[in-house]
Amino acid sequence: MGTFTGTFEPSPSARFAVVAARFNQIVVDALVRGALDGLRRHGVAEDAVDVVWVPGSLEIPLIAKKLAESTNYTGVICLGAVIRGETSHYEHVAGQAASGIMQAG
Repeated sequence: MGTFTGTFEPSPSARFAVVAARFNQIVVDALVRGALDGLRRHGVAEDAVDVVWVPGSLEIPLIAKKLAESTNYTGVICLGAVIRGETSHYEHVAGQAASGIMQAG
């Protein structure tokens, strides 16, 4: 049986997009900083990453799909924060955003 092991070193031509929701931005800002730090730690140049801000988590899938279809990016990272409250809003938004991101993938 063969074993395949990937590396964390992207090719020199690798480009990444980060799609981030502005809604709940106080949380999402920390997620974006963490993602950028992780990419940098693995050798991705700062100018090889584009951050695209969208109004909220429901808009993430559409933009992620468009960025992926552009073939300009090796990977697209999706970041949003949906905070659970006393209504069913959380289930609807989080569920639809996650489903849309899965379809975009």
